[in-house]
Amino acid sequence: MSPPTSPSPSAVGGTPAAELLQVLALDERSPDCFVGTTPTTPQQRIFGGQVAAQALTAASATVSRERAVHSLHSYFLRPGDPQEEIRYQVERIREGRSFSTRRVLASQTRRGEDVAIFALTADFHAGERAVVEHSLPMPVVPGPDGLPGLAEVVAAHPDASGWMATMGQVVEQRFLADPFDPQPKLSPHTASRGWFRVAGRLPEDEAVHAAALTFVSDLTLLTAGLARVGGGWGGSTVGASLDHAVWFHRPMRADEWFLYETDSPAAASGRALCFGQIWATDGSHVATVVQEGLLRSLGG
Repeated sequence: MSPPTSPSPSAVGGTPAAELLQVLALDERSPDCFVGTTPTTPQQRIFGGQVAAQALTAASATVSRERAVHSLHSYFLRPGDPQEEIRYQVERIREGRSFSTRRVLASQTRRGEDVAIFALTADFHAGERAVVEHSLPMPVVPGPDGLPGLAEVVAAHPDASGWMATMGQVVEQRFLADPFDPQPKLSPHTASRGWFRVAGRLPEDEAVHAAALTFVSDLTLLTAGLARVGGGWGGSTVGASLDHAVWFHRPMRADEWFLYETDSPAAASGRALCFGQIWATDGSHVATVVQEGLLRSLGG
């Protein structure tokens, strides 16, 4: 068994960032086949951002460090079982002069058989001189200091927000608005915004920060699909991510505050399309995220 493909958690000490690095540390069992595990969790299925981040880590391990990921596109095929290891098989489908493309299929054992739970395609670029350069301006909002965090939200909504506490140990959040506000958002003011960062310090590795950003990007995105009815999660509605895409515009640090704005331009037939935009604190537009998710009523 080869060493982990990510830096050892000891590189950042006993911090929540170290816990995330442990999640991202995959074992290469055979050429281009990596294995990941899931931290102990009371949840019955694996958090989708974990699988996406591990799959991107597996893909990155087969690409030269001189080529950074510029986009990933993925599908959630089945719920992941947190009691089972996940196998990530990487296929090297392109190695060009400027771009490298990898396809990753994640699978687990179900009743003695291998079944696919997630599929990802990621593209990596060597980088070149920009002919044109522009981006969305960062919204004018208060900074993270002084805003309520997860502890305040959980205290205000103990019955609805219990599921948020586990993620809050790894990812710090600061809220610009109550995520459980019962008032529906009305057009044109339907966007939700919050500040995020991995708690602790991550190593100086662009691939690690891209994987960490991928992990965080799945935390609140589907919530945008409920904004027009209000109330957030924890009531009579359940959801599941169907697909997930990230475009990485510029390098960034996932362990420093970044603003995440989410909105949903369309919802129909039980599905909501959700967009996300991410800015670093200096106003740099660093990533765009898109996801479609399934929204169902527990009442049928």
